[in-house]
Amino acid sequence: MDIRSVGASELDALLALYEHLHPEDQPLPARDQIEAVWQAIIANPAHHCFGLYLEAQLVASCSINLVANLTRGCRPFALIENVVTHSEHRGCGYGQALLAYAKAFAWDQGCYKVMLMTSSKDPATLRFYETAGFDRHDKQAFIAKPPA
Repeated sequence: MDIRSVGASELDALLALYEHLHPEDQPLPARDQIEAVWQAIIANPAHHCFGLYLEAQLVASCSINLVANLTRGCRPFALIENVVTHSEHRGCGYGQALLAYAKAFAWDQGCYKVMLMTSSKDPATLRFYETAGFDRHDKQAFIAKPPA
């Protein structure tokens, strides 16, 4: 098992893994748009996409964004998104290892907290995040979406 940043040339592997995150997601735009977004992501020093690899295969991933902050002694905070493990590799501890890596990265960057949200109501998913050290009772999340 190896955890590292997803490489610039690994876009297709990441997109294939994301099919296990939201199987019924919106269709992707044209390839040039996808590649432009990917280039913006990998060029942004505050955005990190970590992958967990078994041999050379990407089997889990998450993104973490560091957010500059003027409170808490000007310490940043981090947001984790797009946590996914390939469906054939779930239940093996890879997601836990990946989240531990992402949190350690945030602590090394001086973050005073790391947050993530899930829309899942599945008790197993909630236990997964609690086991990874996240407290679902500490704060309340509010989401706003653009009108349809």
